[in-house]
Amino acid sequence: MAGPGFWDDQAAAQKVVKEKASLKGQVDAFEKVQRKYEDVAVLIELGDEEQDLSMEEEIRAELDSLSDDVREMELKVLLSGKYDRRNAIVSLHAGAGGTESQDWVDMLLRMYTRWAERRGFEVEVIDLLPGEEAGVKSVTFAIRGEYAYGFARPEKGVHRLVRISPFDAAGRRHTSFASVDVMPEIEDEGEVEIKPEELKIDTFRSGGKGGQNVNKVETAVRITHIPTGIVVSCQTERSQYANRLRAMRLLSSKLLELREEQREKELAELRGQHQEIAWGNQIRSYVFQPYSLVKDHRTGLEVGNVQAVMDGEIDGFIYEYLQQKAQGTLGTYRDRGDRTDV
Repeated sequence: MAGPGFWDDQAAAQKVVKEKASLKGQVDAFEKVQRKYEDVAVLIELGDEEQDLSMEEEIRAELDSLSDDVREMELKVLLSGKYDRRNAIVSLHAGAGGTESQDWVDMLLRMYTRWAERRGFEVEVIDLLPGEEAGVKSVTFAIRGEYAYGFARPEKGVHRLVRISPFDAAGRRHTSFASVDVMPEIEDEGEVEIKPEELKIDTFRSGGKGGQNVNKVETAVRITHIPTGIVVSCQTERSQYANRLRAMRLLSSKLLELREEQREKELAELRGQHQEIAWGNQIRSYVFQPYSLVKDHRTGLEVGNVQAVMDGEIDGFIYEYLQQKAQGTLGTYRDRGDRTDV
């Protein structure tokens, strides 16, 4: 990096700097685990020599912490996909059910925001369409941090909510659906070729609260990719130009995801395999009534503390998915004839 001409190509230099930072982070994480292991070994040795039972609680706590760190490193080894280390773009859409489904999207947005904060990721809303009475019809947001896409990718699919609806005066139980889409954030605009003649660009006034331009000037941008029918929009920036740039990056991410899905589908057909998840089928159910349970229908993992899950404690589902996928056992839960109609 200190060599002559290194910074002549700024784009290439930035990639090298980013790669160096990533590798340094991996080395630092390994050294941290190594130091923690050595500290625990010393504690155990001291406890044995002095026969001090009071150290048992401290040793157990350190062992639990060490186990969590090792598990995290193991999972990052599993995240070896081409885009797993990138930031993630997540889109949530309400299914049929009106206000109830829109409130479900709002609950999921809070859940993923809490989860991202727990992992030290940053969250930025790119586009949000509020519900007519309550909740959110659709929202697109970025989760930024190393391996954000790799960890968020298992959440892609349809999520089902079963509860007594607060919007039903009769207090009846309702079932609502929301779709979760996860894409890698585009880093190099050259990764996906987009021809100007393939785009339809519309402008409109932004909704919600804002400054001088919002609701007065057409700063929001909607872009339609004519060949695929993909539509993206952005209204969070204060200028039409900035919203257009963000919308184009979002479109690039969607096209990149579409390209990868088509490639994986072709490989699956060549191998004679079926897709793990059919779009439109629930991957997870969140049951508030008549009992408390969150169940992943791909892995069979069940958690009884629904509130903890809604507060962002979803790593268990992500870990189980990644581990079963790496072991080649993902989907066998259904094949065993276990009940999934929670």
